[in-house]
Amino acid sequence: MSEPAMNLVHYADVVLVAIGAAVAIPLGAPVLGFVIGAGTWLLQRVVQEVDKRWIAKVGKPVRRLGYTLFEAFGRIWLLAGGIIVAIAVGSRADALTAGLIILCAYTVAFVVRLSSGRPQGQPAR
Repeated sequence: MSEPAMNLVHYADVVLVAIGAAVAIPLGAPVLGFVIGAGTWLLQRVVQEVDKRWIAKVGKPVRRLGYTLFEAFGRIWLLAGGIIVAIAVGSRADALTAGLIILCAYTVAFVVRLSSGRPQGQPAR
């Protein structure tokens, strides 16, 4: 697969959020909930990319594992916080929309990650 195609697959969740905005908002989805859900998802993706580069520089494998677990759980809490913010500043419909955006994007990212195989630089066992 070519590099542009691989980048498109790697960021399929981000593409889904953009396409979802173009479709869902004109169909009447709550704009506030969509913006909060999409914004939270995009923020956690930025955090993921920055942390991935930072964690790659950690020398000790045990420390790298600890940082990776802390980073992954932190991003989950960030997503949950986005849904809580949506219900606090909006309505139940906003929270539902934010949750659905995050669920759909997470599902796509999870499937892409599973289908990508072993991370580069990882030895086979």
